[in-house]
Amino acid sequence: MLEYRNEDKKEDEKKEEGGFGALMLKARTVLVNGQVDDELAQKVIPQIIALDEDSHDPIKVIVTTPGGHVDSGFAIQDILKFVESPIITIGAGWVASIGVPIFMGAPKGQRYSLPSTRFLIHQPSGGAGGQVSDIRIEAQEILKIREKINKMIAEETGQTVEKISKDSERNFWMSAEEALSYGLVDKIISSSTEIK
Repeated sequence: MLEYRNEDKKEDEKKEEGGFGALMLKARTVLVNGQVDDELAQKVIPQIIALDEDSHDPIKVIVTTPGGHVDSGFAIQDILKFVESPIITIGAGWVASIGVPIFMGAPKGQRYSLPSTRFLIHQPSGGAGGQVSDIRIEAQEILKIREKINKMIAEETGQTVEKISKDSERNFWMSAEEALSYGLVDKIISSSTEIK
């Protein structure tokens, strides 16, 4: 009788992750994949810093995320802008919500998208409970974050803050082609050889 041991599976997964992770780092590629939260930031930020310490060759950052925690996203974006290595971002699948500022962590001219990628900008959301004064403070904080993100997108795309504010009042989805016209994406690529 064959017995399946879960520990063996976990060990195999660790080996695969280690091998895959090592290959990604050797290729100077970081994957921002899944929900943006503290756990993802704690994984991605050290990889970027380690690659930057290793050499100042370009670092490719593949972004595929539904969004998530704003402060974790800002931390990743700040590090992308902080390091000396040139940053190249590649949108894959979807780049949504706080994923858009992460994607804009690369300078203009270095933001690529795969053909089927979709982009989403919208208002930040949050929840608050407790005393009225606490709820008011949280609401004001969300408004500040919305203003910060709208200004950031406007600066990076060449659109006006007013247009970004209007577009992001509700979910505003863009195809790769629409994101190119909007100024979020610099080039749509089908192959890594197209990255300059």
